[in-house]
Amino acid sequence: MYKPFLLTGLLISTMAVAQDKMTPELLWQLGRVSGEALSADGKTVFFGVSQINMTENKSEKNLYAIPLAGGAATQITQTPGAEGDVAILPGNKIGFSQKGQWYEMNADGSNPVQKTNVEGGMQNIRISPDGKHILFSKDVKVKKISGADHFPDLPKSNVQIYDNLNYRHWDTWEDGSFSHVFYATYNNGEVGTPIDIMAEEPHDCPQMPSGGPEDMIWSQDGKSIIYVCKKKFGKEYALSTNTDIYEYNLDSKNTRNLSTGMMGYDVAPSFSQDGKYITWLSMAHDGYESDKNDVIVMDRASGVITNLTKDWDGTAASSRFSNDGKKIYFVAVIKGTEQLLEITLQKNLVQTNAKHIRQVTTGDFDINDLVAQAGNTMVVSRTDMNHAAELFTVDLQKGTVTPLTSVNKPIYDKIGMCKIEKRWVKTTDNKDMLTWVIYPPDFDPAKKYPTLLYCQGGPQSAVSQFYSFRWNFQLMASQGYIVVAPNRRGMPGHGVEWNASISKDWGGQPIKDYLSAIDDVSKESYVDKNRRGAVGASYGGYSVYMLAGVHENRFKSFIAHDGLFDLKSWYGTTEELWFANWDIGAYWDPANADGYKHFNPSEYANKWNTPILIIQGGIDFRVPIEQGLQAFQLAQLKGVKSKLLYFPEENHWVLKPQNAIVWQREFFNWLKETL
Repeated sequence: MYKPFLLTGLLISTMAVAQDKMTPELLWQLGRVSGEALSADGKTVFFGVSQINMTENKSEKNLYAIPLAGGAATQITQTPGAEGDVAILPGNKIGFSQKGQWYEMNADGSNPVQKTNVEGGMQNIRISPDGKHILFSKDVKVKKISGADHFPDLPKSNVQIYDNLNYRHWDTWEDGSFSHVFYATYNNGEVGTPIDIMAEEPHDCPQMPSGGPEDMIWSQDGKSIIYVCKKKFGKEYALSTNTDIYEYNLDSKNTRNLSTGMMGYDVAPSFSQDGKYITWLSMAHDGYESDKNDVIVMDRASGVITNLTKDWDGTAASSRFSNDGKKIYFVAVIKGTEQLLEITLQKNLVQTNAKHIRQVTTGDFDINDLVAQAGNTMVVSRTDMNHAAELFTVDLQKGTVTPLTSVNKPIYDKIGMCKIEKRWVKTTDNKDMLTWVIYPPDFDPAKKYPTLLYCQGGPQSAVSQFYSFRWNFQLMASQGYIVVAPNRRGMPGHGVEWNASISKDWGGQPIKDYLSAIDDVSKESYVDKNRRGAVGASYGGYSVYMLAGVHENRFKSFIAHDGLFDLKSWYGTTEELWFANWDIGAYWDPANADGYKHFNPSEYANKWNTPILIIQGGIDFRVPIEQGLQAFQLAQLKGVKSKLLYFPEENHWVLKPQNAIVWQREFFNWLKETL
């Protein structure tokens, strides 16, 4: 049964009583809120909260319910194991997955019942709209990779055999297994014989490494399955971003490609409520993973496809039809924030254009996710630099944004908030660049403060009002640092040209933009010019390595996490070669010679003279281990004060809670020691 959410809030509040600023330990006590579903009557919002158990080094997710009109939240699950795939069922019931099986319970949390017992479990479970079928994904062995696969008489051999690329991806070596989409009949928990709709295919759905249930959905009539897949293998897979939207018909058992001829990423399919139209997000160019994302609509009857945003100078995310089918809502980065926008569909779809796009919300916050719509209200997830994600409601006519959940209020009420300032900086080519400046909670302009330049990764991801549990601006500023976070070249939200201009220019204008930002803010009397540092990860780590060779003694300390140090060795060991080819190019191609010479951090090794903390994940195959090791070895051999923080079991992120606390303690210890 459920319990009042206030009990959890009271516990958090007690733990936070003695706090006056954000700390790493307090940051990891925050509940991580996710929107799940809206009840059939539109009166109740279901959401998840994940809490970190630092002792157990893992998280626990439970489900909650809260009235859409506002009020107290109630906890409706509390058994061990994360609940997900929440679905609204007839009879005032909800369904959810837990530990690979399907459960159902009353909407108030009473009478939870495990309905399935499928051997090996299921992932990404969805029940069909008519309740007659169950959809899920599961790994299937397709290719022979191990020594035992090839030589059954040598079962204890430990060898992997490859004859093609993409032999490893993100943090996992290819073992010959692929995630496939299955469906089966379903009758009150009884699951029929599963059918693999991708039988024998060496392809994944959901997409690897980060796809989820959004990659596989039911049609509104339950007669077909729509799924996202990149049907390429080996070298072709490593060189391409061409995912497609496929439709599998349950009666004919046939599959057709709905996005034939669309050559970039096609993702995030969803239906209008009447089932007559399907929308998805699409990029135009194969190999360009940060291309402009357009909103596509297909008329199911005619098959006609319309690009609704082709003449709009922005890139879309999280699109969905309005309940009445007359609009499409989506999220987009707008000048350093993420906002909710709407497209009013014209009776003749092809006449819909940028004039019919309206920005619904405005403010210094990020709308992260669209959860559900009820009449004139949209439930969204929202963050800002001082607050982790909570659920809010948006008045779709007025654009007003109102808090719905307050999971982390007891903690935030006990700590000082950081002042966040937008600053427009002139770049070396006379452009206006938005730069966020984050100040300590007790900021006094009469004092001088150590100042950090934050270098964003991506490289084409926004510095918006996000709230990270690692690169957390509130946490950095709360330790007494001013943080400077520029929207340098390559970021969305400032037009497609600004976003695209970083490709093949990694060490050029974007690095100049960083220096413009820190130089401009350093004009302020409260910036201690003798105590400036630069920090960042991925492309941000690359940026730190580049700055180490060209900063002309601006900085006193550096921190680089999983950064690219030597572009040639990186190109030879990274896995997603479409990214490497589009942004840098092959090192043996003479056309790319200047980039490898002038934009390669290792070429500036002789100029390294500043203390540097180097952080590297052991199973990061995007930016493999040799990058961090080369940088550390250089610093050590040159006698530069340096430290290597190596996480053998972490990939491009730091995901394990205790590792994350070590990361943050070392991060701030290094700054305290060197700044």
